[in-house]
Amino acid sequence: MSEPGAAAFLALAAGRRGHFLLESGHHGGLWLDLDPLFSRPARIAPFVAALAERLRPYAADVVCGPLLGGAFLAQSLAHALGAEFAFTERVMTPGDGMYRARYRLPPALAASARGRRVAMVDDVMSAGSALRGTYAELRAHGAEPVVAAAFLVLGSAGAEYFAEAGVPVEALHREGYELWLPAQCPLCAAGEPLEDVAQG
Repeated sequence: MSEPGAAAFLALAAGRRGHFLLESGHHGGLWLDLDPLFSRPARIAPFVAALAERLRPYAADVVCGPLLGGAFLAQSLAHALGAEFAFTERVMTPGDGMYRARYRLPPALAASARGRRVAMVDDVMSAGSALRGTYAELRAHGAEPVVAAAFLVLGSAGAEYFAEAGVPVEALHREGYELWLPAQCPLCAAGEPLEDVAQG
């Protein structure tokens, strides 16, 4: 059975163009509103099934995703793979720097993380802020992250981070995506109003 296409996935996400402050601290010109993605599970089921097959060879004990969308995906994949489910919660640290989001395992889940093989998942990865934070948290509790995965990988920033860490990245689709550091953002230079979507 063939995997569902990128266009079919993007049709489920409410994308819009503009000038956006992302969770990582980067600026970008495209925002995908993924909150409704799992509201109708039957629509997303073919994508979940395809990603589950990509993850099966990693023999993960646990599938972990950041709240919100990553956790919904992790729960669906854990069910498909016969694995346990875990999630991380975002905590924003004060300041204006890059990658200020930290992700924390709830205490009941953190206690059982040590020595477990974990597949980290999110619905979409661009800079990878949520999965980077999840990775750091899992490592801090002695877990073994064996793969990072998403329906869609946008650009190269997140994938390059995990490549340097020696963690393979699995994705149903990859698309080009421009991210800019604030000081190098052409939309700022053009005077485009900035919308903060990092707090969503």
